[in-house]
Amino acid sequence: MNLIIAIIKPFKLEEVRQSLLLAGIQGITVSEVTGFGRQRGHTTLYQGVEYDIKQIPKAKIEIAAESSATNEIISIIQKSAFTNEIGDGMIFVSSLENVVRVRTGEMGRMALK
Repeated sequence: MNLIIAIIKPFKLEEVRQSLLLAGIQGITVSEVTGFGRQRGHTTLYQGVEYDIKQIPKAKIEIAAESSATNEIISIIQKSAFTNEIGDGMIFVSSLENVVRVRTGEMGRMALK
């Protein structure tokens, strides 16, 4: 089992979500986050005043999935979130030791179904 975490541009969130749903992927968690990567923020103008934005709004998607589905999920996110612009995001994958469904107590692979 793996935990897939994707940090993407917020305006691409709905496209990524729809693509995952069409592929039968369910059980995603979405958070609004801020941060920066290589671009280290940006400068913007508002009412003639220049502002330095150090933290950029992003969307964070978390998906717990079976290992066999990981590459498909990564591919879907990568294709759906792609804009070919700096700040498109990152995808992180880590191993999950266990998953427990709170309501039923199911564990492991059974909890993901």
